[in-house]
Amino acid sequence: MELRQLQYFVTVAKKQHVTQAAEELHIAQSAISRQIHQLEQELGVQLFVQKGRNLQLTPVGRLFLSRMEEVLASLERAVSEIHEFLDPEAGEIRIGFPHSLGIHLLPTVVASFRRDHPNVKFRLRQGTFNSLIRDVVKGEIDLAFISPFPENHEHVSGELLLQEEMYAILPEGHVLAGEDVIRLIQLKDEPFVMFSEEYSLRAIVLDACAQAGFVPKIGFEGEETDTIRGLVAAGMGVSLLPDMALTEISQLQPAKVRVIEPQVTRSIGLIHRKGEKLPLVAEVFQSFLLNFFHSKK
Repeated sequence: MELRQLQYFVTVAKKQHVTQAAEELHIAQSAISRQIHQLEQELGVQLFVQKGRNLQLTPVGRLFLSRMEEVLASLERAVSEIHEFLDPEAGEIRIGFPHSLGIHLLPTVVASFRRDHPNVKFRLRQGTFNSLIRDVVKGEIDLAFISPFPENHEHVSGELLLQEEMYAILPEGHVLAGEDVIRLIQLKDEPFVMFSEEYSLRAIVLDACAQAGFVPKIGFEGEETDTIRGLVAAGMGVSLLPDMALTEISQLQPAKVRVIEPQVTRSIGLIHRKGEKLPLVAEVFQSFLLNFFHSKK
């Protein structure tokens, strides 16, 4: 069993298509098919079945994939640790983040860190709450910014960085757009522009509306803060967004109004895999982040 075979297997399993896997790996389809066939012969099992134009993992294939992802992630960490031992300033930090933190916060802290560590590389991965936790647990990323911060989780641990206020956003022509503060109940008859169900900001908005005593009418759904903000500015409804998502100025700009009843916030934390030592360069970045945010409290 060769490392190359395992890498080909994992890529095909994720793409579910030999052609797409070959394009990503920059090798011939026939070479991938041959290596997968040899791997199946050596294991004595069938890892894939054909389903239309795609390949689908068999039950034993899914089991093998979960194990091989752990093996390859461990191997990648080992290689990174060796490189960092030789030169910690030339290491790579793998960090995940939700879209709402990629607009302002992530570029700010990365730029600040790189002023003192210019040779450190970053591998960035955007994701939802559940996907970021999964990627940390599987060892595909070292650290992740996450919101809400999971206080008690079986597989990840970390530290709360800050509580961020969320604001009501309204079309510029809305009757409440000029107010300094509003109560959330004042928006109970408005259509809400909401995040899709897999996004944690949706749960925060729904919970805030429940505290105010109503269930919001959902007019539109989106998957990124820019989309939510743009739809509201275009008059499609109202919403709640965190302060950091409202710093960028664009042509379609909604009105931003503070909510005082209930006050709506979200927690932001930094997590890593529980019980596992971080690579040296990731430890340095983690310490930098904790100092960066604690200095602002």
